[in-house]
Amino acid sequence: MPSSHEPSDSRTSKSPPPKAKASSWGRSLSRFFLGGVGLVLAGLIGLAFFVAVALAVAYPNLPDISALQDYRPKLPLRIYTADGVLIGEYGEERRRLTPINEIPQVMKDAVLAIEDARFFSHGGVDYLGVLRAGLANLGRSKSQGASTITMQVARNVYLTAEKSYTRKIYEILLTFKLEHSLTKNQILEIYMNQIFLGNRSYGFAAASEAYFGKPLKDISIAEAAMLAGLPKAPSAYNPIVNPARARTRQLYIIERMEQNGFITAEQASAAKREELHVRNSRDAVRVHAEYVTETVRQLVFNQYGEETYTRGLNVYTTLRADDQTQAYKALRKGIMDYERRQVYRGPEKFIDLPSNPQAIEDAIDDALADNPDNGDVMSAIVLEASPRRIVAMRQNSETLTITGEGLRPAQSGLADKAGPNIKLRRGALIRVTKTPKNTWEITQLPEVEGAFVAMDPRDGSVRALVGGFDFEKNKFNHVTQAWRQPGSSFKPFIYSAALEKGFTPATVVNDAPLFFGAGVTGGQPWEPKNYDGNFEGPMSLRTALKKSKNLVSIRILQSIGPKFGQEWVTHFGFDADKHPAYLTMALGAGSVTPMQMVTGYSVFANGGYRVNPLLVTKITDQRGKVLLDSTPPPLSESMRGIDARNAFIMDSLLQEVARSGTAAKAQAQLKRPDIFGKTGTTNDSIDTWFVGFQPTLAAAVWMGYDTPKKLGDRETGGGLSLPIWITFMEHALKGVPVTEYEPPEGVTNVNGEWYYSEYARGAGIRSVGVSPNGAAGTDNPGAGENPAMPPSEERNRILDLFKN
Repeated sequence: MPSSHEPSDSRTSKSPPPKAKASSWGRSLSRFFLGGVGLVLAGLIGLAFFVAVALAVAYPNLPDISALQDYRPKLPLRIYTADGVLIGEYGEERRRLTPINEIPQVMKDAVLAIEDARFFSHGGVDYLGVLRAGLANLGRSKSQGASTITMQVARNVYLTAEKSYTRKIYEILLTFKLEHSLTKNQILEIYMNQIFLGNRSYGFAAASEAYFGKPLKDISIAEAAMLAGLPKAPSAYNPIVNPARARTRQLYIIERMEQNGFITAEQASAAKREELHVRNSRDAVRVHAEYVTETVRQLVFNQYGEETYTRGLNVYTTLRADDQTQAYKALRKGIMDYERRQVYRGPEKFIDLPSNPQAIEDAIDDALADNPDNGDVMSAIVLEASPRRIVAMRQNSETLTITGEGLRPAQSGLADKAGPNIKLRRGALIRVTKTPKNTWEITQLPEVEGAFVAMDPRDGSVRALVGGFDFEKNKFNHVTQAWRQPGSSFKPFIYSAALEKGFTPATVVNDAPLFFGAGVTGGQPWEPKNYDGNFEGPMSLRTALKKSKNLVSIRILQSIGPKFGQEWVTHFGFDADKHPAYLTMALGAGSVTPMQMVTGYSVFANGGYRVNPLLVTKITDQRGKVLLDSTPPPLSESMRGIDARNAFIMDSLLQEVARSGTAAKAQAQLKRPDIFGKTGTTNDSIDTWFVGFQPTLAAAVWMGYDTPKKLGDRETGGGLSLPIWITFMEHALKGVPVTEYEPPEGVTNVNGEWYYSEYARGAGIRSVGVSPNGAAGTDNPGAGENPAMPPSEERNRILDLFKN
């Protein structure tokens, strides 16, 4: 039995040797590792279960994407000129659908470089991209996103902008579904046509036109890089609004293109140096055809309803871009030339300018934003004003100085005694314009309105149409909607009627006073006058028309009968009920539109055929399928309005007006004889007209106030409307050969004058005049029946014209 002082074995069990201790730690570590693996496996199983549940619950609820296999986005209505220039676009989304094989490679490369370089190698979710973006963001490097192009398509086409885990799950699931159902090229095509890129542009083709004014196929590397920067933040990287930020992102994208091997170092260097020409807001509409496009929009909407704005319809008009631009400029110039002669009406408004320079600029920018430029009639705020100088500021702190002749239109506003409403002083909002000498001139927005329309008289196709001074200022289309008195410009239609009743250009009618009492008029007595108040006695029809003699026109209508005159004008397209059968019709007291007038004169221009105005020639859908083809038919006898010989003799008379009459400036300035037309001025100069033609082009010009009032005592059609017509024709007739009308069958020339052949025998005695004692008679008393005159019944009616 061991003694009590011997060591006990219990110490051995309490303190195992080192080898045993290591084995214990190993077992603990193994248990921890296995537990961790178990947790991971459990997590993976749970995740798999969660995904399975998500798939089971969410996948069946994913939207049907079969429609994307035949991708048809909302496409706007687009309106073009006959020569292919885009002049109008209507729709919520400005987009030009472009197949993937028509998108230039440089554009695709730029997008892939910045948005999804591994697009063609991943399955919809770029896991490497997710990891790289996470590391970059954690490392506070340049922030990167992980959304692939497929994910963006899923989000932009089907999902909302809501930020939540649920939406993200749907986005990923939808991404897999897209990748399974569509090819990579289909997905890329949808992306490049669907994405919003600012400036109402959807897709890169629309953006190329909006920002650079060129088709996508002509894009450069530098331009492609600029556009590729837009998807991230269209407003922040808009090159029009934020050029500096857009430039920074463009340079970064060019670097990314080089890093991904899409371009060489040399190409990258050249792209960075390339100077881009970004369109500004003034360039947005290069051809001003707003009145035309609005008319077309209404016509198309009446046919297609709301599909007008989403179906991608392309409408081709008869307009010619150059002619339309020239018509717009000519009308505005004519109106502004008139405006310079008017009394200055004062500033449009006054604003309080603070003393702080920066605050001044902000206040001016705000005021000018509410009163923007009107084309070349620009707005500015006066900073300093004195009788000799005005200093004003425009947007973006542009300062201008007006002196000398530039102050003349507003002298009344600079006078010491000027009233408070017209006084030019600090804070006044004024209008300015550039002169031909490139100096500034003060002006004002006009109150007067105008209209211009030109058409090809051979088929009725409208070549140019400007319905007013400015569409944004006044959307009323004066070409088609303004019913105004035509004045003397209507006389040719009365003369044409007279030819059918036996009158000839040589027929003499007395230009002498007339008086109609109340018993005749049924109302107020009427004593018509000539424009100049003078009477010249007996004269031929040719002379009377070129001098625009009112009394002769009245006597002619009195002879042929107002009822016949009323019926005859319908041959030219006029409404009988707009021209009551009274003698005042001879002076153009009825109602017409400028479109009716140019249509009526086209009958003279084309040899007697009545053509209908034509504005739209073709409508196609987005795939080019023709939905409407309205090519004008060739002229035929079924379209005849008046006899060819009537038209020919009227052309001779109208040519005389443009050669030596009230419109003599026309041939003199255009330096060509094939110019025909007639001026028109109504009572008190309320409306002024010129309507004329060259055999290939007819045009009408009207000026007046919307609320009728006098234009001025000395304002006439020859002074106001004719210069606009000449300005347009100087451009439109360049290179057009001089055209002479061939005499049709049934007319004969005797002693330099034209007659219907049946009246040409003995045409040397060709007029009925006034005898020396003032009684009705012939130039050759006792000569008997004049063979050049119509049958006795009509002749007697003509003789009555000379009885005073």
